[in-house]
Amino acid sequence: QVQLVESGGGLVQAGGSLRLSCAASGGSFSNYVLGWFRQAPGKEREFVTYISVNGGTTYYADSVKGRFTISRDNAKNTLYLQMSSLKPEDTAVYYCAARSTGRATTILTITTMMAYDYWGQGTQVTVSS
Repeated sequence: QVQLVESGGGLVQAGGSLRLSCAASGGSFSNYVLGWFRQAPGKEREFVTYISVNGGTTYYADSVKGRFTISRDNAKNTLYLQMSSLKPEDTAVYYCAARSTGRATTILTITTMMAYDYWGQGTQVTVSS
């Protein structure tokens, strides 16, 4: 099974940028599609973005579209989330998640927590106004 470790979170002012990383170990990185989710205080965990195995397909929540960019480097076993034009409402713990390939991939599955098999421990992002 694969282990995921996020990093790169921190405190940033509104309008600023951060890049999150998610390092994978213990499995073949290219066997997984990947996603980022986030959970704000008092709220449920929500989908942020998804990327296919080869990076050719991505999908974003409307709330981050145009501001966040997901990417992956399969040679380095690392997933990234570049966040720009950050807003206070982006404040949350950000989690990376991996879903084994070989199963149907639909908008419903890639945006649903239960569709993912492995999760990182999360990294805190705080955006001040």
